[in-house]
Amino acid sequence: MMYFIFALVALFSWSGSDLFSKKGTDEKDPNSHWKVTFAVGLIMGLHFIITLIGGAIIDANGSLEALPKFVSSLLYTDFKLIDFVYYLPVAFLYILAMVLGYIGLRYIELSISSPICNCSGSLALLLCAILFPLIGAEPVEFDAYIIIGVVAITLGILGISLVDSKENQELKELRRKESNRKYTKSFLALLLPIAYLIIDALGTVGDEVYFFILGDNASDYAANSAFELTFFLLAIFSFIWVKFVKKDRLFAKKGSAIYLGGACETLGQIFYMAVMFSPYEQFIPIISAYCVVSVLWSRIFLKEKLSWKHYLTIAITFVGIALLGVSEFIAAL
Repeated sequence: MMYFIFALVALFSWSGSDLFSKKGTDEKDPNSHWKVTFAVGLIMGLHFIITLIGGAIIDANGSLEALPKFVSSLLYTDFKLIDFVYYLPVAFLYILAMVLGYIGLRYIELSISSPICNCSGSLALLLCAILFPLIGAEPVEFDAYIIIGVVAITLGILGISLVDSKENQELKELRRKESNRKYTKSFLALLLPIAYLIIDALGTVGDEVYFFILGDNASDYAANSAFELTFFLLAIFSFIWVKFVKKDRLFAKKGSAIYLGGACETLGQIFYMAVMFSPYEQFIPIISAYCVVSVLWSRIFLKEKLSWKHYLTIAITFVGIALLGVSEFIAAL
């Protein structure tokens, strides 16, 4: 029951990150994605420092095994500087995808972008199926749930793209006017979440390859710390870029929302790790459905309005994600 609750906390935290990052994004601000990046990287950097200190104390007392998984994911790491070097290519892919996602928040509704971004797992699955036999890793097995799920996700993404590009411009303007937001009226806006999907999937594949190559020398704690450190370094770059190059303010009127988004992103990562390190990995598909809640928040709090065709294609995408989750759940039993 405890890990089920952890999965729900991660789900609501990551959906909250979507909501607050979107709410704090100004579509007229060309530096908004750097401000979101700074907020997320700053808070991840703080957590990285906490785990370094906690890890040193826990290792000195030899008490890691006695700690609940949530506590260890919150306070512990066995990170070494060489881990940063090894994990940098994977962290780069993940963070590049996230930054592209933050740029996309300026141009497209959250209720469209979040389901597309969250489909990266299906592409990663296909890429792993192709790559694993080439590197000698255990082949990926496909069951009916996975096949139907991947097909549904593909149809859903294509459907969202087609519906949004073919929608009557007058209806589109009216719908977006009601939510008090203006967005780019171009298919190019959809390419940002699609780019996130592809690059994040490559990051997932890189993750698998990283752990396969390093084997017992790889640590989940160290990999997460390397990711947080990389994001923190990018936050420093974002601060310099916005403050001294662009001569802009980091703490704008909507600034509090993006820092809440950064806190939710980090909190979701902590509870995700707690579930991932536990014997109850079957709860991870629950977390992967956070985009469903993101769509709900976008409708309630952002007043985003979509046509029934949008909701139909999003529903097809959700079905595909759910089927992948069912497959993982059955495999974990």
